[in-house]
Amino acid sequence: MHRDLSLEIVRVTEAAAIASASWTGKGNKNDADGAATAAMREVFRTVPFRGTVVIGEGEMDEAPMLYIGEEVGSGTGAEFDVAVDPLEGTEIVASGRNNALSVVAIAEKGNLLHAPDMYMAKLAVGPLLAGKLSLEDPLEVTIQKAAQLLQKKVTDLTVSILDRNRHAAHIQTLRSLGVKIYLLSDGDVAGAMAVAFPETGVDLHVGSGGAPEGVLAAAALKCMGGELQGRLLPENDQEVLRCQQMGVADPSKVLHMRDLVGDSDIIFAATGVTPGDFLNGVKYDWSGRAQTHSVVMNARTQTVRFIQCVHHIGVEQRGSA
Repeated sequence: MHRDLSLEIVRVTEAAAIASASWTGKGNKNDADGAATAAMREVFRTVPFRGTVVIGEGEMDEAPMLYIGEEVGSGTGAEFDVAVDPLEGTEIVASGRNNALSVVAIAEKGNLLHAPDMYMAKLAVGPLLAGKLSLEDPLEVTIQKAAQLLQKKVTDLTVSILDRNRHAAHIQTLRSLGVKIYLLSDGDVAGAMAVAFPETGVDLHVGSGGAPEGVLAAAALKCMGGELQGRLLPENDQEVLRCQQMGVADPSKVLHMRDLVGDSDIIFAATGVTPGDFLNGVKYDWSGRAQTHSVVMNARTQTVRFIQCVHHIGVEQRGSA
């Protein structure tokens, strides 16, 4: 994969993060998301590749921009699958909380799963546990195995999970085992990625979240030597049919990394919108500058680069929200 594309993709996530960060704490998640999406789409036009959105803002009739099937890029160069979440954590930004990101992953055409917009059961782990646990095991077994493999006491493990009513049984199980729980208000991609950053202290990510976010997290974890296993959770016959139409013949099957992100190289980039566990949020000053903090990763080399950048955006743009 062309190395120059790494910095080009970071420019895309930086633009989306800057556009949405000015909405932090203003209670309007739709305008924050719209600003991120518009900015991301505009910068994509300058990227020298031919991309097709396979994970995006929704179907063509649901999303005016960055919809599934939309072509992005300058129209020259190689063809790529594109997965985007212009603002991962719309509620986070609206309420002024932590761990909102702008995210893009690209892979050679035909490699990223066209994940339907439904829940997916997930198990995400870092490099030390990759390939050694199974989503099909009961949660108690997974925790015991993880503790043995990491040479930790069960009570020293930290597990992240979205704070949702549907996870009540999982949370009760974890508490009965004495595990330290990191409850996430939102931010499923950041929560799954955290297992591959030692400084976060998170050992596993469990529970269910959006399937599109699962593909994005799997792309990031592949770049870091981690792993995400997923299983789609269709709620009715219509959703089962939707899975089959998007290439998942058996929705009950556990999806492994090859199913989710293929065998090709991947470029993954994320820019912090609000402060988080491994990325700082956008910082503005009133002289018309914005400082961003991003990570860009490559699956083939497993190179992880952190990029801090100062953008001269102008006072008028800073106050546009």
